[in-house]
Amino acid sequence: MVGHKVGLTSAAMQEQFGIDQPDSGLLLDYMAVETDGELRLGDLVAPRVEGELAFRLGSDLAGADVSEEAIRDAVDGTFLALEVIDSRYGFEGLTLVDSVADNAACGRFVLGAAVAGLVPELGGEHLTLTVDGAVAASGFGRAILGDPIRSVAWLVHRLAACGTGLRAGDVVLAGAVHASLPLSAGQTVAAGSARLPQAVLHVA
Repeated sequence: MVGHKVGLTSAAMQEQFGIDQPDSGLLLDYMAVETDGELRLGDLVAPRVEGELAFRLGSDLAGADVSEEAIRDAVDGTFLALEVIDSRYGFEGLTLVDSVADNAACGRFVLGAAVAGLVPELGGEHLTLTVDGAVAASGFGRAILGDPIRSVAWLVHRLAACGTGLRAGDVVLAGAVHASLPLSAGQTVAAGSARLPQAVLHVA
């Protein structure tokens, strides 16, 4: 396990799947694809892609009373990310229970190069998702629960209810800023923004 993902944190994603609350899943090492690396569609069932913000933690976070300020202090790296969601059940008629049972539909993920520490005022960061160089979707960081740090807070508090927490070194995908898009072989997909290095994926 290398971290966690939080899903369904934006209105666009909740509306797309008809689910009105976030969920979370685990990031496992085999899910990581190097930026500018290749994704094999044949390894997945119904892959879709999202542009996201992500964080790496420099210290442990645990407890139902952990504040957003404590979370800001704990972040030691900020990333752009691409998450490839996938579902054994397909996405038509997907329920919250289905999503939780399927590890919050996490298939693969790509991180861009890290910017040290927490990049300030991420709510105003405008992310674009390009497919073969053309903008296919976009959104602001504030689409993620109003502030992407709140996504991490939601996760810490959820994990506290299960008697666990986040560890130093964990990566947290905070959620998408736009509705997910289907993937096709031959595409090059990239997440970009003004202050963060791109995350890039080639689809085979």
